[in-house]
Amino acid sequence: MIERIEYLEQLAVFKDKKVIKIITGVRRCGKSTLMEMFQTYLLGKGVDEDQIIAINFEDYDFEDLIEPKKLYAYVKEHMVADKQNYIFFDEIQHVKDFQKVVDSLYIKKNTDIYITGSNAHMLSGELATLLSGRYVEISMLPLSFKEYVSATKDSNNLAAKYEEYVKYSSFPYATELQENDKALYDYLRGIYSTIVLKDIIDRHKIVDTMMLESVLRFVFDNIGNQLSTKKIADTLTSNGRKVDAKTIEKYITAFMESYVVYEAKRYNIKGKQYLKTLEKYYAVDVGLRSMLLGKRGFDAGRILENIVYLELLRRGYDVYVGKVGDLEVDFVAMNRDGLVYYQVAATVRDEDTLKRELKSLQAINDSYPKIILTLDKDPEADYNGIRRMNALDWLMQ
Repeated sequence: MIERIEYLEQLAVFKDKKVIKIITGVRRCGKSTLMEMFQTYLLGKGVDEDQIIAINFEDYDFEDLIEPKKLYAYVKEHMVADKQNYIFFDEIQHVKDFQKVVDSLYIKKNTDIYITGSNAHMLSGELATLLSGRYVEISMLPLSFKEYVSATKDSNNLAAKYEEYVKYSSFPYATELQENDKALYDYLRGIYSTIVLKDIIDRHKIVDTMMLESVLRFVFDNIGNQLSTKKIADTLTSNGRKVDAKTIEKYITAFMESYVVYEAKRYNIKGKQYLKTLEKYYAVDVGLRSMLLGKRGFDAGRILENIVYLELLRRGYDVYVGKVGDLEVDFVAMNRDGLVYYQVAATVRDEDTLKRELKSLQAINDSYPKIILTLDKDPEADYNGIRRMNALDWLMQ
């Protein structure tokens, strides 16, 4: 198992706290393994095995328990009366009306509940209303570059590790398949098919599966580019696939609900306003993107931008695309401590490129940190308060 230390620490902080721990993320990013690791952690802390009730709803052994009354009866039967009970529900979205079961267990005095789901829809609507203020969400992503390096051999050469990370995949099990390109392709294709077929097409009753895939290919092919639903619809229509903006919006919402695509909205830095148009989208995994697009989708700068975006999410930031006058800042990363501005480029060794990347940051009149991340293996530099550093060193922090 690859230890996901940051996520384990988040779970440990909320152990025995009266909040439901909801772990969300794309399929196969490691949610089930994280639950297993945390159960091992509990046993190491003196929790008895009979205090742990763990159910994976994708395991056929528990097929009957997708019926809510049977699930509730099963859990009650296995609870220990005079001790804390640690209840783990994996992929709970398969259970109809699961929120009622979870709420009923939550109100009992001796329960500590952990659940996972692969679709953001489970956190909307009735669940959000019923459990409002009673849960904390832990958003999980596939392996970070730092986790990938720690999990693979010969980790001293960061540049070589980055090439692997980009070429293969950040899904944890993909590290076991790197020596067999066909097996890796089949594995990623299986993840893709499960997400598209089970999580999107079935749930949203989508008939035109070819159009759905065309939209996802388009979004993946345009990571880091400003997009609108109208632009996507117009482009696909001009290519002979007629589709309207409303359908595009429905599909992109479905992609985001399944955590296969992430959205970065725009932020007006000078006006301190959130903008409603021309968002950017990023893929949950560049290996999954390569599987769909092949070599034609390779662009070192945009791939690095995608990886930096996901890393900022991992580090707990809300991430926006910055607008300052007519210029753009790749990322405005916000948290409760303030802001950090980032420009991302494969290289800035060309003087004109460096000037272009600096220009946007120089137009910002505040004292928040401003950083340029590149793949150049050069010493760090400072341009009147704007820090330029190697992206791989930053990813390893």
